[in-house]
Amino acid sequence: MNEEKEKLDITIKSNTRDLFAFTKLVPNRKKRFERASSDPITKDPMNELAVRLHPNRQYLVINEIKDETKSAKTFKLTPDPDSNTKELAYFRAGQYLSLKVQVNGVMITRPYSISSSPSDALKGFYEITIRKEEQGFLTEYIWNNWRKGTKVVSSGPEGYFYFEPLRDLKQIVGIAGGSGITPFRSMAKAIIDDTLNAKLTLLYGSSDEEDIIFYHEFKEMEKNYPSKIKIVHVLSCDVVSLEGCEQGFISKDIIEKYCNPPSSTFFVCGPQIMYEFVEAELKKLNLPTKLIRREAFGEVKDILTFPDFPKEVAEKTFKMKVQIGNSCKEVPAIATESVLVALERAHINPPSKCRSGECGFCRSLLIDGKVYINPVSDWRKGGDKRFNYFHPCASYPITDLEIIVPRDF
Repeated sequence: MNEEKEKLDITIKSNTRDLFAFTKLVPNRKKRFERASSDPITKDPMNELAVRLHPNRQYLVINEIKDETKSAKTFKLTPDPDSNTKELAYFRAGQYLSLKVQVNGVMITRPYSISSSPSDALKGFYEITIRKEEQGFLTEYIWNNWRKGTKVVSSGPEGYFYFEPLRDLKQIVGIAGGSGITPFRSMAKAIIDDTLNAKLTLLYGSSDEEDIIFYHEFKEMEKNYPSKIKIVHVLSCDVVSLEGCEQGFISKDIIEKYCNPPSSTFFVCGPQIMYEFVEAELKKLNLPTKLIRREAFGEVKDILTFPDFPKEVAEKTFKMKVQIGNSCKEVPAIATESVLVALERAHINPPSKCRSGECGFCRSLLIDGKVYINPVSDWRKGGDKRFNYFHPCASYPITDLEIIVPRDF
């Protein structure tokens, strides 16, 4: 009984103090106004910090190039001394840079995950690791033209593929395929240098032993930090000579063999075909949706693989009327290529970053006509769907179009 009375007394006193403090709120605010300087504020430190953390453009230069495999290179990027980029924007492990590159007169953008640690940005450099794609429009150009000293323009760090302690469990299971290992290198480095308070088990699928990126580096991490980093290589080739590797694909059985699914948050990054397989395997585990994070994988390589795409227009080219700023232009648009690619081919220089429908930076208005929107990459808000806004990077022309595109500043 005495304990209950003491609790009641404490509650009453606490509430009384709060009410008394509230009566002084307005008078104290008036006193602060009276004491304030009449000089206008000429600097806004919060806006200045926001610009530093989220720059529209970063002007960089290639400081070093390292061969990782026969088809993958790591590029070390530092601020271009001839530009106004004096420091690099900080980022979260798992985010990407959207590079803006002119290739044969066509200005294009491509997102690449940052493979270095966030703390490296404070030291003055980023690293991005790029795998050469067969018939790749940009990677072919990079292999032939990028050298030490080449200037590169990028966005600030972008994307939502990062560990969030308020949302994610401390045990991370990374599922990667091919160059999808790059954000996990950043996460692993951040875990090791205590930028990120988590543990990482990485299931990494490769088609061949020679295609494994960061093989020795991850093995060294695992050796030196066994309580924090674990890597399992899963190879789909017929002959496997490396010890400790699994053969086949990243299946439900392999996931359960090396991980405790209910106590983990899953991060998945790789090519489209890997997503389709892994997502089916993860469904078998009956995990809550909140425990699965998926990186945007860029543009769909073959839109014809989607069963609801109208196959009757597959070989057609449509007319697209484009309004951007004060100019209006009519350009061709191939049905099996995204609207964004059509705009880039026409040298219109549209805004874009993720190329996956996620960031909304290319958001445009459909005035007339119809587009097929890739359901995997349809990240539009309900209001945008209602009022005919669409993301060109995830949309394909299936009739003649008229659109309004925002100008890229």
